[in-house]
Amino acid sequence: MTQFGKHLEKGLRDLGREACWRAIKDAGIRSDQIQAGFCGNALGGYLQRENGIGQSVLWQVGIKGIPIINIENACASGSSAFREAWIGVASGLYDVVIAFGVEKTVMKKGAMLDVGDADLEVKIGDVFPGLFAMRAQRHMYEYGTTLEQMAKISVKNHRNGCLNPYSQYQKEFTTDEVLNSPMIADPLTLFSCCPNSDGAAAAIVATKEVAKKLSAKPVKVLASVLGTGLYNNKKDMAIFDLDFKLSKEAYEMAGVGPEDIDLAEVHDAFTIAELMHYEGLGFCKVGEGGRLIDDDKTEIGGKIPVSPSGGLLSKGHPVGASGVAQIAEIVWHLRGEAGLRQVANARIGLAHIMGGGKEGDVGACTIHILEKVNEF
Repeated sequence: MTQFGKHLEKGLRDLGREACWRAIKDAGIRSDQIQAGFCGNALGGYLQRENGIGQSVLWQVGIKGIPIINIENACASGSSAFREAWIGVASGLYDVVIAFGVEKTVMKKGAMLDVGDADLEVKIGDVFPGLFAMRAQRHMYEYGTTLEQMAKISVKNHRNGCLNPYSQYQKEFTTDEVLNSPMIADPLTLFSCCPNSDGAAAAIVATKEVAKKLSAKPVKVLASVLGTGLYNNKKDMAIFDLDFKLSKEAYEMAGVGPEDIDLAEVHDAFTIAELMHYEGLGFCKVGEGGRLIDDDKTEIGGKIPVSPSGGLLSKGHPVGASGVAQIAEIVWHLRGEAGLRQVANARIGLAHIMGGGKEGDVGACTIHILEKVNEF
């Protein structure tokens, strides 16, 4: 992946090219060995008026004349591209493919991403900070979750981000600094929300036979699931129904349970989101997410490290790239290549991201479970 942040001097093609070249070099292959490409991007057509991004990026790394597919699925665009790459290889259609995500969110300082304004909810003010603020208020009411517990998630993730050279923000904050930062949507303050970011991430997906020849440290995809919300506006806003449904599917596909996960990267666009994902992914019971962070169980040295990369809160959130960047982070930990933030003896990792919304529900969500492979 590239470093996430504000890259005013680089465009979508520059960022995408950098990430794809790194993935190709890491795999030890030639560009002309890649049989298909899948590009995740959410905002290029809206913010940069640029289409066909996959073709433009891959042409610059010598990839042409093959199927190239561009995928828009909100924050899950990159992870959806990775899933399509996995399907292409798992089905036997291809032997080696590339999946990448890339995004530039060029906006005025302090501005909020205003996409989705064709929906009635957005027109009347139901934008993401407001929606997650309502989720936070409901979770606090239902389960006694506190402002301090949510703030601790930001503190943890910014501390982790300081250990990650790819992170947009590499500065620690105290709980008081998070709580006293400018209010965005009560109870979510500025440091409770992820930043707008630029960046790209890429991955090579191959068959077992090809992987034997390419990598000394292969990682296996145990599960790949994708789902969409039911748009039931009478649902309980203190839980993500889709987390429960898709994690069950992913665990069954992988043949593991939440107790087997050694680390996880989740969609922590807001602090309350990470806390709710603890519960939806089965890392604790519903209503006990606050206790999990209080007991330091989601720290890098804890029982289930969550967002060791710094998460979206600190690493940044270039929308179309975030899902593939999560995959990269999990792979580095399983290979033992995560440096100062390395989770010890990591064998199985989970990457979770969701995006978009309608009727108070989730537009798209993916979960991938990856396993370290010692030998085939």
